Amino acid sequence: MPRHPPLVIGHRGAPGYRPEHSRSSYALALEFGVDAVEPDVVFTKDRVAVVRHENEIGSTTDVASHPEFAGRRTTKRIDGVEHTGWFTEDFTWDELATLRCRERLPALRPASAGFDGEQPILRLRELLDLVRDVGLQQGREIGVVLEIKHATFFASLGLDVPALIAAELRDARWADGELPLTVESFEQTVLGGVRDEGVRGRYVYLLEASGRPFDLASSRGRSAPHYADQVQPQGLDRLAGEVDGISLDKTIVLDRRRRMPVVAEAQQRGLLVYAWTCRPENAFLAAPYRRGRSKAAFGDWEAEWDAIAATGVDGVFVDHPDLGVAHFGRPGARR
Repeated sequence: MPRHPPLVIGHRGAPGYRPEHSRSSYALALEFGVDAVEPDVVFTKDRVAVVRHENEIGSTTDVASHPEFAGRRTTKRIDGVEHTGWFTEDFTWDELATLRCRERLPALRPASAGFDGEQPILRLRELLDLVRDVGLQQGREIGVVLEIKHATFFASLGLDVPALIAAELRDARWADGELPLTVESFEQTVLGGVRDEGVRGRYVYLLEASGRPFDLASSRGRSAPHYADQVQPQGLDRLAGEVDGISLDKTIVLDRRRRMPVVAEAQQRGLLVYAWTCRPENAFLAAPYRRGRSKAAFGDWEAEWDAIAATGVDGVFVDHPDLGVAHFGRPGARR
């Protein structure tokens, strides 16, 4: 186990128990005592920042049951991949406010699906206010790890994403360093843009186990680096001068083929390292930790989480915050 417990971050709130990004999902994560929560942010037609995993909302809301929106179903290419459904940028905020959240993985999480249809979509401002208010009630600082989704795509629609994010954070009094804010994205370009807007916080670059960052693929084509290139020593050297940390797919964290673990290499360069996502269900565990044939059943998640913690990561994203807080250590005694 690491010398200091990692930060425990409620990934989309507490989606192991409630539909992700719903108000009750975040409220439950905060009740369980997480150090921070992680909202994903996309935008509406009228440039309102809303909290959704993706801009396609067919699988996470009841939009399909609204006949007045049937004509908005369409197919789009988002970050180089075709998706069919309903998209936040085709709705005003007032229209989205009529929808209700649904569980994205009902077969794996039927108990969470039992809360379908109960809660509206959250705006980013509502989530920021909730975290501030609960922190005051609990007498502690609680962080927000704000993930900006599909920044290059939204920029192609004419949105100045860094300016919109910065304005929202300033208006909610989250931009001046008073509360622990982290801004993260799979696209480093937008991180630099938000920093240039004067927002004080940590800037963390998300890296997948495969593929290329879409902002660089769009601007450089085939010469764009792969994510795998960016966790090599030369890539980490560059990132150490440009971001405060990296957030890694757990398969990268657990990869034993490297001469030196990537977590240690990154930390030697002064980078924070987070890992995503710690989930107990067999469907999400690495093969050695699965138990039985049911994808929804819990496998040997404790052993996998021990292996992640043993790498010395500075933070972990969890879907079941009660398990995460108990397993990785109570918040408080950390760097």
